[in-house]
Amino acid sequence: MATKQTEPVTVISLQKLSLETPEPQPKESKTFTVEDAVETIGFGRFHIALFLIMGSTGVAEAMEIMLIAVVSPVIRCEWQLENWQVALVTTMVFFGYMVFSILFGLLADRYGRWKILLISFLWGAYFSLLTSFSPSYIWFVFLRTMVGCGVSGHAQGLIIKTEFLPTKYRGYMLPLSQVFWLAGSLLIIGLASVVIPTIGWRWLIRIASIPGIILILAFKFIPESARFNVSTGNTQAALATLEHIAKMNRSVMPEGRLVEPILEKRGRFADLLDAKYLRTTLQIWVIWLGISFAYYGVILASAELLERDLVCGSRSESEVVVTVGDTEGSQSPCHCHMFAPSDYQTMIISTIGEIALNPFNILGINFLGRRLSLSITMGCTALFFLLLNICTSSAGLIGFLFMLRALVAANFNTIYIYTAEVYPTTMRALGMGTSGSLCRIGAMVAPFISQVLMSASFLGALCLFSSVCIVCAISAFTLPIETKGRALQVSDAEIS
Repeated sequence: MATKQTEPVTVISLQKLSLETPEPQPKESKTFTVEDAVETIGFGRFHIALFLIMGSTGVAEAMEIMLIAVVSPVIRCEWQLENWQVALVTTMVFFGYMVFSILFGLLADRYGRWKILLISFLWGAYFSLLTSFSPSYIWFVFLRTMVGCGVSGHAQGLIIKTEFLPTKYRGYMLPLSQVFWLAGSLLIIGLASVVIPTIGWRWLIRIASIPGIILILAFKFIPESARFNVSTGNTQAALATLEHIAKMNRSVMPEGRLVEPILEKRGRFADLLDAKYLRTTLQIWVIWLGISFAYYGVILASAELLERDLVCGSRSESEVVVTVGDTEGSQSPCHCHMFAPSDYQTMIISTIGEIALNPFNILGINFLGRRLSLSITMGCTALFFLLLNICTSSAGLIGFLFMLRALVAANFNTIYIYTAEVYPTTMRALGMGTSGSLCRIGAMVAPFISQVLMSASFLGALCLFSSVCIVCAISAFTLPIETKGRALQVSDAEIS
């Protein structure tokens, strides 16, 4: 009987299969992003230097912007200006600011935040010095407009701070930057009280340009944003910056290599109006416009109330009528009431109000969130505008102005932080630039309400300011995105 023969090939095949060992899989190398590095390095000495240098941009900006409020009574008399001409100076400053905010935002997203910040300071300092030599009112308006163009780039300092700060510190450190704006405002008012009566307003402008010039020299200690560098493919520069920060902070870098997608789409205006951001962008624009309208309305109204004593419909007895020309019918009333020492003191006290609510603003931003905190302060701003109509003593007026300055400053704090956080790296500077540009429309209108309409209808002007604040409060409350505790986004692909 024949037996069935087995196939040796099968045995060999089985032996081969049993003896084979699986090849070792290549071990994946660790990677990290800029966000990971910023959070791992943490807060330290670099961020303190960053806070002091970039925060000081607020000193220079505040001095340039507040300058108009303290110089207005002097140029009104020197060039025999009417109300609308005085208001036009401020309007044109913010017109320049509005136009160049968008331009600088586009350039910053393409070529870097640091370069645009440096250019804006050089521009602002140059034209500010030229303003002090203005031979006429027309030249003064033109040169201050050029200063406004330069000042519009100062917002890049806030963006650099935002992009280097760890998430949990942004809600605390960014509102503290208000201290620098306060310092600049107090400095220009204090200088005005001493310089204008002695050596004149032209020297005040020259002195006011000094902080900006000093800051230009300090910028070399601050690097370009690592988030910007890595988003443009310059990973080596970003890595060098992060290693420098880690060394300064005596901290360590994350393990692995730095990776980040190179983003081709950068700084396109159409992205702001994309479906993902359309509602957010439109509501942010409304809020920025309203906050600026209220903020500069308060500043200019304070100066107007003190200069012309409009409270309760009264008029100052110290107004002097200046006659323009020699023929009858060519008289142009010009109120030559210079600020007295007590007026400067009132301005200083009300300006200090800008930091009065800062601790509460910081708590609100970090615990209630950006949206709710902003809607509350905007609602309170509307209320205090109406309270200005109450006939009260000088102390009562100072109290109301103090609270208004505190509230409008808190509003600005919150919307600055929210705008810098809500947009991704590819369009953050453009988002800030366009918001700042729209914001200046409010600032351009404010002088005509505070310095022209308020003279004709005090209550009407206050109701207008209050109504705008209510609209902003509703818009803030209904914003679609809350940024509290959220990491900064690199591209719109991260937004769900």
